[in-house]
Amino acid sequence: MNKEIDGIDRVVAQWGKEKPELDTLPMELIGRLMRIGKHLETQIAVFHKRYGLTLGEFDVLATLRRAGGDHCLTPSELIATMMLTSGAMTNRLDRLESKGQIVRVHSQKDRRSVSVALTGQGLALIDELIVEHVNIQQGLMASLGDADKPLLNGLLKIWLAEFESQG
Repeated sequence: MNKEIDGIDRVVAQWGKEKPELDTLPMELIGRLMRIGKHLETQIAVFHKRYGLTLGEFDVLATLRRAGGDHCLTPSELIATMMLTSGAMTNRLDRLESKGQIVRVHSQKDRRSVSVALTGQGLALIDELIVEHVNIQQGLMASLGDADKPLLNGLLKIWLAEFESQG
């Protein structure tokens, strides 16, 4: 276990002096998770930017890729999977379409119905990127031991379920 003092420890120590009755363990956990999240997002965003993508655009390509089959979903299916507003999804789809990564396909049965599909270029790009993306994620977790990762994953899964079951 790492015993080095970090910024969160300093904050908690200050609260300990000013308000010793506070239970600051939740503050420590949430503070560290939020800081870790920012570091992870920043480092992963640097990777995506090298390929001219935002994190959100990468997420759309990855969602379509893992859908399998013809790598095609409706915008509503994408929104549900990614928990976005329709406006945010439209912006992402517009950008990816302008880059030639996806195409919007109108249904032959109902012209109001649209599906989003990866183009050949989009499929090739996500197939290349996903391997490097996972390698970067593994590197970001290198400081955790092999036994720590499943333990942390299980705890975070329990905690996340509390929020996602409310939706």
